[in-house]
Order: sequence, then C-alpha cells, then structure tokens
Amino acid sequence: MTGANDFFVIKAMEDGVNVIGLTRGSDTRFHHSEKLDEGEVMIAQFTEHTSAVKIRGKATIQTSHGEISNEGELGL
Repeated sequence: MTGANDFFVIKAMEDGVNVIGLTRGSDTRFHHSEKLDEGEVMIAQFTEHTSAVKIRGKATIQTSHGEISNEGELGL
C-alpha cells in the first residue's frame, strides 16, 4: 500500500488541462485548481487536505501504480 505522501505526475497532452484538488472530510469540496498547457508537467501529492484529484482534458498521469492516459476532450 502506498503512503499518503506519494507523488504523482500529470503531463498535459493539450492546452487547457484542468487539475482540481478535492478535500477530505464529511463534505467533499473543490479546494484548488490549476490549468496546464500542452507539455507542462505538474508534480502533486495527496495530503491531509487533499483526498482526490480530478483531471479534465487530455493528460498522462504517472503514479507508483503505473501510468494512465485519459482521452478527455475539452470541447473548446
């Protein structure tokens, strides 16, 4: 099992990829958002405040469990 402080990498495969952090607790809420352009890379981690991350747009995500690419279209 991975620790809460494991890092993951998000690489934008198109302009305008949104990375949205979601809170922990009884109410899940958005608490942080970033916009990445094609080729930009963000290194992130889960924390005591962040329990999930939503990625909108075409990106490659690398974790300790492997790599996944989403096919999300932004519809711009």
